[in-house]
Amino acid sequence: MLRRFTLACLAASILLPAAVMADDNAECLGCHGTKDSGAPFVKESEFAASIHGKHLCTSCHTDASALPHPKPLAPISCKNCHRVESQIYLTSDHGRAVAKGMGEAAACKDCHGHTHTLLNSRNLRSPVNRVNIAKTCIRCHDDDKRMGKFKLTISHPFESYSHSVHGEAFKDGKTNAATCSDCHGTHDLHGAANSQGRIFWRNVPDTCGRCHSNVLSVYRVSIHGQTSKAGVKESPVCTSCHGEHTIRPVKDAGSSAYAGAVTKTCSACHASESLAAKFGLPLDRAKSYLDTYHGLAYQRGDLKVANCASCHGFHDVLPHTDPLSSIHQDNLARTCGRCHPGAGAQLTKGSVHGPSKGKHWSLHLVTVFYYFVIPLTIGGMLFHNGLDFLRKALRDGHGHAVGHGGDLRMNVNERVQHAVLTVTFILLAVTGFALKYPEAWWTMPFSLADEGLRRGLHRWAAVFFLVLSIYHLGYLLLTQRGRGILWGLLPRLRDAKDAVLLMLYNLGLRSERPELATPYNYIEKAEYWALVWGTFVMVVSGLLLAFSNLTLRYLPLWAPDLATLVHFYEAVLACLAIATWHSYWVVFDPDVYPMNWSWLTGYVRRKR
Repeated sequence: MLRRFTLACLAASILLPAAVMADDNAECLGCHGTKDSGAPFVKESEFAASIHGKHLCTSCHTDASALPHPKPLAPISCKNCHRVESQIYLTSDHGRAVAKGMGEAAACKDCHGHTHTLLNSRNLRSPVNRVNIAKTCIRCHDDDKRMGKFKLTISHPFESYSHSVHGEAFKDGKTNAATCSDCHGTHDLHGAANSQGRIFWRNVPDTCGRCHSNVLSVYRVSIHGQTSKAGVKESPVCTSCHGEHTIRPVKDAGSSAYAGAVTKTCSACHASESLAAKFGLPLDRAKSYLDTYHGLAYQRGDLKVANCASCHGFHDVLPHTDPLSSIHQDNLARTCGRCHPGAGAQLTKGSVHGPSKGKHWSLHLVTVFYYFVIPLTIGGMLFHNGLDFLRKALRDGHGHAVGHGGDLRMNVNERVQHAVLTVTFILLAVTGFALKYPEAWWTMPFSLADEGLRRGLHRWAAVFFLVLSIYHLGYLLLTQRGRGILWGLLPRLRDAKDAVLLMLYNLGLRSERPELATPYNYIEKAEYWALVWGTFVMVVSGLLLAFSNLTLRYLPLWAPDLATLVHFYEAVLACLAIATWHSYWVVFDPDVYPMNWSWLTGYVRRKR
């Protein structure tokens, strides 16, 4: 084969002047255009269709200007024609790697294709046409073995990109969506650590702004844009909030800018102690937000509740001292009024992030009050019941409830009231504390559903609880039996005497157990009137919170904060009281164990 190629070249040298070639490529193709000539094969039709097809072979192969030409020919350098592109490429990460002898780094042909078949980038079959860019890049960047030595920050970048908003748009045929070269560059490709690179943190806004020019103009005015332009590397840029290869539409639950993820995204910086110390930022902004109803509902997955961006803005975030800021004193009422019509003015009079520095004195007072009342009340109940249990457990022949006779304690009407009270109380407790403690294991059923389920159950249970309270009041005042029950439940001096005598007996300071008042003793009266008081407090505070817009229209900002605080602490006190007081006297009291069945049968059993 080599001999045949040599004879062909020799014949050509005899027929042509030694230093003269024809003004087209026919002579070259005479050898290289046939597969059996032994010369490197060049398909004439493909070469003619390539971007180089209009050039002479000798434009690149300058050492083949005479036949027979040297074998092998000297390597071709693209920079002989593409001087500007080559200069830029040689300073890029790819170019520098090639210069260092790294064969894995991309050279011209790796991206553009073979010289003899190289197509214009506008040609849809070109590997550097924008519809093919991603496929061209992943030939190297999806190869773990080839890329392993370079320790790149993202492995299998095409996989993450293909699921991004840009990748999805490409799948849908929107070829103007960003592809690899739009963000990383082409001949000027640099890594994120290179200040000349498009993905260097300071250059990211301009890179994204090539497509998102309107957003860029707004971002540049914002505090984040101003500080990033000034060289503060901690300032968030586009990728800080939206991600890089994982950018998703803001309405996609997987997006870091999604309504349900915004607070977490902002907290990455604003809950950082180091950043707060460095830039003098308040450290409690994230925590104080999460302690408010907005924050608690957000943690439960409520997408309608206000998040960071709802008040501070998105790309246009400005400090509260800037007159253009949505949280400037002059603009705050309008900002809050978007969700709370007519209440915006009141919201400017307190701490929007909830109880923090400068909170109203009433919040301090209520907090201190419950910090004393809850431990003292529950501690007193435990002490009182503990003594009673020990006395009964240690004595001989204590009574047991037997039989089904006895006095009528609760008729059918009253048992239905008790059942409704039990169900609504449990629902209110579970759904209420699920808001306060969203990460608790027992809130899992609500975590699997929308926040609307928890909120709906809580509010409907509150409605039934309120209706029951009104009905019960009418029952006590308007029926003969009810008035008798109310009269029997009124506190009397004997109740205080009975309480003292029973404590003395249980402490071993009195030999005989006192006969407690009937039909209701101080134990039952204390629980009943505690329920009445708790109901009043919970209903009032609950209504203030349920109708927050109306509350904020006529009351100062500390009013709903106070209602929230009281509602929570009173709920804690009520649940602990039921667990320690009520459960003991109807279940764990040795005289009624395993249960006082009057809530089902209506009768208090006789004892032996």
